[in-house]
Amino acid sequence: MLTKIGDKWTIFVVLSLDLLGGRARFSELERAVPGISQRMLSSTLKNLERDGMVIREVFPEVPPRVEYEMTELGRRLLHPTQGLVDWAKENWEQVREAQSRYDER
Repeated sequence: MLTKIGDKWTIFVVLSLDLLGGRARFSELERAVPGISQRMLSSTLKNLERDGMVIREVFPEVPPRVEYEMTELGRRLLHPTQGLVDWAKENWEQVREAQSRYDER
């Protein structure tokens, strides 16, 4: 479970879905998560759906409309994730400086 949550894209998708109000279409998520491919976003959403973090709802329209909604389980992931986000905001400059020093060697 931790390897899934800690993969490259899951946290970004969950946070983006939250920022979009907890419910979004695929294209909205794709725009909200820079650098993610359609294939990776699709795979990440399928994993989140399988794990009970999001619900996928297909509307009977032409063209088809699909929305993803965060479940209560998914919302509960936000609290521990927020600590990591806060740490990143507070320390990103120090990390960049350390990277620069390392790269100069």
